[in-house]
Amino acid sequence: MVFQERSLFPWMRVRENVAFAFDRVVVAAEERDRRVDAQLALVGLTRFAQAYPHELSGGMSRRVAVARAFAVEPQVLFMDEPFGALDEQTRVALGSELEKIWEASRPTVLFVTHSIEEALALSDRVVVMSEAPGRVTEIVDVPFVRPRDPIDLRANPEFGALSARIWNRLRSSLIECA
Repeated sequence: MVFQERSLFPWMRVRENVAFAFDRVVVAAEERDRRVDAQLALVGLTRFAQAYPHELSGGMSRRVAVARAFAVEPQVLFMDEPFGALDEQTRVALGSELEKIWEASRPTVLFVTHSIEEALALSDRVVVMSEAPGRVTEIVDVPFVRPRDPIDLRANPEFGALSARIWNRLRSSLIECA
């Protein structure tokens, strides 16, 4: 799981934070080290392996959390607004990095976000939820081929149409709940 809030242990270095994913997963030390190194390389943090969390930017901290989640090679990964607190540029950049990391092992990812553009850029299917009580109001299949460039997608008229469709669904759910 990748949490919305910072979830790194401040007393552990980056490498130790990623390796902590194996606290309850039994693998040989050599295999653990190989996976940690591979994930740090994938997220571009190899040279920060000995840094402490307070020495990292917000985006770097999020990449450590993503590396930790992918290190155990999960079949299913839950990501609860992992980029929610970041600025738009960093969010888009991390979304692109997430797709590259995902491509290596392709686990099922349940990605919770309030950003329609982020959902369309990263997902194969968007589940639109209503306000309280939360219920599924629509499931939208995302037709864009992978790999996707989130910036190029924004220029695609179909991307704009899907975004508007989801916004309209959300607007109608708010009216129904009122």
